[in-house]
Amino acid sequence: MTSSIIEKLKELGYSTVPEEHYRAVELWKKWYAGHVSSFHDYKVFNGLRHVPCHKVTAGLAKQACEDWADRLMNEKVAVHIDGEKEQAFFDRVCRENRFRSMMNRYQELSFALGGGAVVARLGDIAVDWRGRIAGTAGRLFLDFVAADGIFPLSWQGGVIRECAFMTEFVRGDAAYCYLQLHVLEPGGKYAIENHVYRRDGECLTEAELGTVPGFEGIAGRFHTGSELPLFVLFKPNIANNLDPENPLGISVYANAIDQLMACNNIFDSFNSEFALGRKRIMVKPEGIRSADGEPYFDPNDLVFYLLPEDAQNESTVQEMEATLRIEEHLTGLETALGMLAVKCGFSPGHWELDRRQRTLRTATEVISTNSAEFRTLRKHEIVLEEALMGLAQIVLKLGNLWFGMKLKEDAGISVDFDDSIIEDKGSDFERDCRMLELGVLEREEFRAKWILNNA
Repeated sequence: MTSSIIEKLKELGYSTVPEEHYRAVELWKKWYAGHVSSFHDYKVFNGLRHVPCHKVTAGLAKQACEDWADRLMNEKVAVHIDGEKEQAFFDRVCRENRFRSMMNRYQELSFALGGGAVVARLGDIAVDWRGRIAGTAGRLFLDFVAADGIFPLSWQGGVIRECAFMTEFVRGDAAYCYLQLHVLEPGGKYAIENHVYRRDGECLTEAELGTVPGFEGIAGRFHTGSELPLFVLFKPNIANNLDPENPLGISVYANAIDQLMACNNIFDSFNSEFALGRKRIMVKPEGIRSADGEPYFDPNDLVFYLLPEDAQNESTVQEMEATLRIEEHLTGLETALGMLAVKCGFSPGHWELDRRQRTLRTATEVISTNSAEFRTLRKHEIVLEEALMGLAQIVLKLGNLWFGMKLKEDAGISVDFDDSIIEDKGSDFERDCRMLELGVLEREEFRAKWILNNA
């Protein structure tokens, strides 16, 4: 599909980033889904034939993205705008578009695929023959786009100025692709080109906008009247080492594929340890079928192993015991989890194995201000803060242009992130020591907090 979109952009006179980037996105998407056929699917020879096998997955690629999204874009994040009227309009637009839940979801996808976008779109509008709005708009939509639907058209210094966005939809029994191009006009203001393609596999055929349900009132080219782009982009704040000139981002685990493989290999081996650790049955050829030719056992069952015809063992069927290597697997998995956590920007102990419950759990949500994870969190917040502030500016701009709201476009905008997960234990310990010396804190309280709770 990506190659088809790139070809359509070329037909329209535009170029974008190399197609290799989207092939990398496709690989990251497979790891996010938990199945990479070249890694998870393999065959094992059982002495008779090769049996197809499948590696189980620990789902750690998705878990890493979930954890970052929950720390960055949770219910405690707030966008503040100076001005009661301005704040109310922004909050209304966010509420109508389920912004919080959608932004958390696409923040997760951003860490998986390398980026995401929020695109402002008008609803219930009338556009004249010149592509200009006649009257006011009825609603402001916020569309969310994942990295595999983002195609930069022009950029400088890593800043994307013009961009195309592709989304797929279905009408009846037909599948379509909607391609929306945000381009700068000679006067320095943005115009939006709209194209809808009927999809048949990888083949795209352009359809008249008026013939597609839901696009009857959409103009082929729309003059926004805004010098601000009607989109904001966000991504993990990680340098793109695969292509430094590419303005698009990379997955948070783009450089941790080997670590993902190691974790999955150990987890799959741990699972197989129990599946194959039971007694193995070694069978001579004469023991696999009865007199009437019916098999005694399922040839696809890996419990049974067919011995060669010239095997010298006296018995036709033999049992073989296996010793479970539980501790070795747990130790190996803990080591691999620590390596993966660091490569994804977390602390080494971010994922912990509960030895008593034999389960994987995420470490406490509280992180120390002197940890690498805290610094990485703050680094990711820089990009998200710019996106949220940019979106607020767009909403205020469009509120004036298309809704007649008379808002202050230069109103102050700030973003409050969730600081409840941050704790400097060293400073807290020193403070409590001083309080203990002054008699403000009782010895029992100090002991319960710093000794018993950390035992």
